[in-house]
Amino acid sequence: MNNIFDFELPAVDSEHFYTQLKSKNVEIKTIISNTLSTPQTFLQECEEWVVVLQGCAKIKMDDTVYKLKKGDTLFIPKKKEHTLLKTKKTVIWLAVYIYDTKEA
Repeated sequence: MNNIFDFELPAVDSEHFYTQLKSKNVEIKTIISNTLSTPQTFLQECEEWVVVLQGCAKIKMDDTVYKLKKGDTLFIPKKKEHTLLKTKKTVIWLAVYIYDTKEA
């Protein structure tokens, strides 16, 4: 049994990723972001669904900035560039990555 709230706090302006479950084409991770002020751009080979469990963050996708707070979710399509602009203090995310079955 794991507790997703038991984690080591990363250095300021960085993140830690913890795999909670990995299956054929699904991976679930806890992401801990610590007071990010340097934008981080991602382009992934899978679909991603995130929920904010604690904290606040801003993500830019296309020309839209999403202001996420506790309980908010966001779906990020495969190969969709998105930028984590910043977080307020520590943000705890639960991320579900969905891979094509032929990639798994």
